[in-house]
Amino acid sequence: MSEDLVVLVVDDDFHVGRLHAGYVNAVPGFTALPPVGTAEQAMRTVHAHQPDLVLLDVYLPDALGLDLLRALDVDVIMLTAAADPVSVRTAVRRGALAYLIKPFTGPRLARTLRAYARYRRLLADRDGLTQEGVDRALHALHPAEAAPGERPRSATEASVLAALEPGAPLSAAEIARKVGISRATAQRYLSALAEDGSVEIQLRYGSTGRPEHRYGPAAPDPAPDPGPAARGRPSRGAPEAPQRIGSP
Repeated sequence: MSEDLVVLVVDDDFHVGRLHAGYVNAVPGFTALPPVGTAEQAMRTVHAHQPDLVLLDVYLPDALGLDLLRALDVDVIMLTAAADPVSVRTAVRRGALAYLIKPFTGPRLARTLRAYARYRRLLADRDGLTQEGVDRALHALHPAEAAPGERPRSATEASVLAALEPGAPLSAAEIARKVGISRATAQRYLSALAEDGSVEIQLRYGSTGRPEHRYGPAAPDPAPDPGPAARGRPSRGAPEAPQRIGSP
């Protein structure tokens, strides 16, 4: 059984926070906590629930999100209207894994969340990593913008992809038998398909031993939300904090 990644949305606009939490819940493998609107609430919620990921705005009523970022010991992606270069550089320097500028659509956030899930999978259940493994994990956070399926595929890779069944994840050995190739060859193609976003990986835990990887086709992006786009306040240059969190 695989567990969802738990996400906390921090946004001072209650309606935008609920909208973004809805975007999160629409992505398979993710569950959003009730959104919060202040830095103080965010700190309390992180300590109480220990989410896997925080989606953080820069403009909060009691502190700058950029200062909160420095105080949080959790993965963070920025969702903000702050489009000035200083805010972007500061967020990256303080550990943000990605930076999305409002307004954006649900499918755009879904791509970022799926990239984060691939990053987590590539770093899971490993006793040690090679440099290639580290590079693959970091690359997974920022994949090319081309949609899955646009790059040319070999006949074998296309057969592996065609063997996948929606709603019924298969092991590499099962896929290998369906296609008529070795397990090692199937595993190699499945890894490449997972890296470009065409395949989703789930972990099945047995009573003993390491979890088994099972593969299914990636879910399509949900249709764009017909309602108003999530909008933040206009960019207003490098912001000044009403309050500082953590050491300078």
